[in-house]
Amino acid sequence: MSSPVLTSDDVERISQGYHAEPGRSHSLRAEAYVEEQWDAIDKAAIFARTWQWVCHVEKVRDPGSYVAVEIAGQPIVVVRDHAVELRAFYNVCKHRAHELVQGSGTAKNLVCPYHAWTYGLDGQLKASRRADHMPDFDQGSICLDGVQVEEFGGFVYVNLDPNAAPLSEQAPDLATEIARWAPDVANLTLAKRLTYRINSNWKNIIDNFLECYHCHIAHKEFVDLVDMDTYEVKTHGIWSSHFADAGGHANSAYDVSEATVKVHAVWWLWPNTCLLRYPGRGNFMVLQVLPDGIDGCTEIWDFYLEDTHLTEGEVESVRYINDVLQVQDITIVESVQRGMSTPAFDQGRLVYDPQGSGLSEHGVHHFHGLILEAYRSLAEGSPA
Repeated sequence: MSSPVLTSDDVERISQGYHAEPGRSHSLRAEAYVEEQWDAIDKAAIFARTWQWVCHVEKVRDPGSYVAVEIAGQPIVVVRDHAVELRAFYNVCKHRAHELVQGSGTAKNLVCPYHAWTYGLDGQLKASRRADHMPDFDQGSICLDGVQVEEFGGFVYVNLDPNAAPLSEQAPDLATEIARWAPDVANLTLAKRLTYRINSNWKNIIDNFLECYHCHIAHKEFVDLVDMDTYEVKTHGIWSSHFADAGGHANSAYDVSEATVKVHAVWWLWPNTCLLRYPGRGNFMVLQVLPDGIDGCTEIWDFYLEDTHLTEGEVESVRYINDVLQVQDITIVESVQRGMSTPAFDQGRLVYDPQGSGLSEHGVHHFHGLILEAYRSLAEGSPA
């Protein structure tokens, strides 16, 4: 994968106004959100070098199960082999580059639909129709190109960077937190998926997700759902968390009278995966933000519940997220994208509360620091 040209001067320009101390820092400059070159830079510097969410472990739990996805523009297949080992490969036949599989399913082998070259679930070429009769053709030397894959916190992630440290080493404390607050996550099942096409740069959406400074203004129902006096944001190496007491009284968001989960727990994993556990029955949600050009992206919001049948309360909570919360947030980020595209805005001062409350933007500052670190690594030609 060829990398776009990014110089140290580019990084210096984009980081002007950013300060290591959140209380003295401005946001990233608008250029990084609106100018075309930064779309390719984000893919090369960030998405091609970080752990990207693929699916819940239930999708690839059994031998032969597979899931085909696109990561940073690259076709990838994750498969559970017959020895129950999880593997990932570029979803590209070594014969003529056709994609091997699409979607998800179960297979004994990976068979290319173009010329029927057949690969074992370990990636090794097993059959190459008529090619085995050719001189100097060494079938045993042909294998699919592997990609790093890992089970983490009940889900499957891949990383296109062969030199990247395991996710379990980069964020062991996150795995511990998920196990503490959502011990049932691996046993939940996908019950609902919502998909949104949003006219905003992906970074704007993450910025908005990482602070609740806007909540009292934009999300009155959410503020009624959670106890904002207990809302706390903490930043860590490549992730951050939002915690608040919630679900303790009747509110204008959704019914929590039968809730067994009483804590609003949210984790953001660098760069674009948001993990959530809302008040209600046993649940876990994944919000993934996928860039689609400099000024557009797709959001996928998955709901993992105790079973596929939603209770009345869960139907109401999904309705709240889809019809209220998401409408509010999408309106916000699309307005911000339009504003960043004008000459009236370059960057803004971040609001900081040393106590780490939800009214502070230090989570946004933490995100911007990781972005600049990734940009510097690309500009210097070093691993992220």
